[in-house]
Amino acid sequence: MYAISLGDDGAELRPLEPWRAEEFLAHMERGRELVEQFIGLADRVTDLASSRAYLQTYAEKAAADAGRIYGIWVNGELVGGVLFRTMDLAQGTAEVGCWLEPSAVGKGLVTRAARVIIDWAIEERGIHRVEWRAAAGNRASVAVAQRLGMTQDGVLRGNFLYRGRRHDIEIWSVLAPEWRAAEQAPS
Repeated sequence: MYAISLGDDGAELRPLEPWRAEEFLAHMERGRELVEQFIGLADRVTDLASSRAYLQTYAEKAAADAGRIYGIWVNGELVGGVLFRTMDLAQGTAEVGCWLEPSAVGKGLVTRAARVIIDWAIEERGIHRVEWRAAAGNRASVAVAQRLGMTQDGVLRGNFLYRGRRHDIEIWSVLAPEWRAAEQAPS
């Protein structure tokens, strides 16, 4: 197992593996009300068996090089995560997603973690296009895409039916040459 430091605040990025199902479930319980506002993760992880199954799905995606899931820990406590919901090496595309529990909001954790995994996908796996999808009402998620230097490609109107309500989905992306140019630009 490895951990990547996300800064001087005790934040780390680590693989979120099936053996962490109990910890993942406890984290979901703390963050359920916030997470369930826009994404179905909270509906899919409701008990230990579903927590383990969800993480197992990503273990299988990782083994097939078709996705990944990482947890964000602060001072040893799981507070959120980032993932490659999809990853298609042949096409050179990947979709990044995220979630947090309330105690972790507003600290830049998702932006820092997403930056690490996007850089890995582009530089190590040869991904050309990284996509970010967010419900239009999820302004915090849209703000992360903007901080990552992504460009809005468009809006899929009424695309996502969630809890009986249709949501517009904003599509944001960054291409490998844009990512590299931004990473090399002086800050």
